[in-house]
Amino acid sequence: MQDSPKNIDQLKSEGDLNISPQRSAWAKEHLDDETRRWLEEDARYFLHQSLSTPCLNVLKGSRGAEIEDLHGRRLLDFHGNNVHQVGYGHPRVIEAITAQMKELPFSPRRYTNIPAINLARRLAELAPGDLNRVLFAPGGTTAIGMALKLARAATGRFKMISTWDSFHGASLDAISVGGEAIFRSGIGPLLPGCEHVPPPDNRHCPFKCGKACNLQCADYIEYVLEKEGDVAAVIAETVRCTPFIPPLDYWKKIRSACDKHGTLLILDEVPICLGRTGKMFACEHYGIVPDMLVIGKGLGGGIFPFAALIARDTLNVMADKALGHYTHEKNPVASAAALATLDVIEREKLLDHVQSLSAYALERLRQIMQKHRLIGDVRGIGLLMGVELVRNRDTMERATDEAEQVMYGALSNGLNFKLTMGNIITLTPALTITRTEMDRALGILENCIASVSQAMF
Repeated sequence: MQDSPKNIDQLKSEGDLNISPQRSAWAKEHLDDETRRWLEEDARYFLHQSLSTPCLNVLKGSRGAEIEDLHGRRLLDFHGNNVHQVGYGHPRVIEAITAQMKELPFSPRRYTNIPAINLARRLAELAPGDLNRVLFAPGGTTAIGMALKLARAATGRFKMISTWDSFHGASLDAISVGGEAIFRSGIGPLLPGCEHVPPPDNRHCPFKCGKACNLQCADYIEYVLEKEGDVAAVIAETVRCTPFIPPLDYWKKIRSACDKHGTLLILDEVPICLGRTGKMFACEHYGIVPDMLVIGKGLGGGIFPFAALIARDTLNVMADKALGHYTHEKNPVASAAALATLDVIEREKLLDHVQSLSAYALERLRQIMQKHRLIGDVRGIGLLMGVELVRNRDTMERATDEAEQVMYGALSNGLNFKLTMGNIITLTPALTITRTEMDRALGILENCIASVSQAMF
């Protein structure tokens, strides 16, 4: 058995570990015998892995902004693995999938189909700048792999620069450019040429930025590009899901540095694409166009695993090699789901809705922060929001135990969310959520924070 990281901080990641005593106590109190039997069956037949074992509960339904367990207990889902941009089971998506399954359920390789072509055209039209070449993949990780291969082929170089603490997927190539110890530790030799630099996170920045990022992290990337001289690509999340939102000038500096040194820029927007940030693509907030944009998760309408690599036309350079070549590369049913998802975003004006509801929710979260010292920071962009819990606002010491208390209290009262980095409550609801549902969720959250905060202070 491989050794686990000795420093517990190494285990902190964008996902919660599910192995704490508080998890066991919550399960003992809230799960009945039938649910326990199914969870035992799950544990019996699935390979165990961190971040998803043991499972929290057993679901039987999901609709709109909610999930439902075996006994009809419903929770507003502010987690959703970021697949539920248009909510769960949207009628338009279900209708499109059902119709497509009856007509053309699968398209073998060497053939194409109209839904896939229409989706590629639609994404090329929506994507910023000259991003007009598309390739589909069964999931975000595989799309990231395609982007790395294309960068190598297009530049004749193999080195990549990415950031520590980043997440780009769980395959060997993706964890090589990723920066989380829980995926990388003890695995053995990773891909060569993967250099890591500090992320634009002023909270834990080695450049000692203080309260505001001074862009030394961006300057350092340019320094590495100049010193290495032969880097194929910089790959990073446009906005990290912790969440951390880089300053407006950050990506402009990186774009300029990449242009100067002949390096491609790959932006990973797998979890935050299609309106999560209030724009169709997060890079639109920064006024830059990457050389490649990787999207996924919500692209499948909350039903299908589906992702896409969107690249500049000048990168169409691998016609004589296999870039993706996946069995479900042009899946017509997944394409129909994605087209319906884009229709919902447009017809229901979800981008406007996200911007309006985000402003409201963030303001209310800041008001809650003023009342409770347990909250050290509130930040967000669109409906990607984070509430950082701390034991001391001056030192910003992580309140990890307290964060778990809040999480399990919320679960007991009808709200599901993810803890990230051990102490950050990450809130990512369906983009279709109503203000009434948002009020209910924030009310549950405030009550749980108040209860834990009063006991602490």
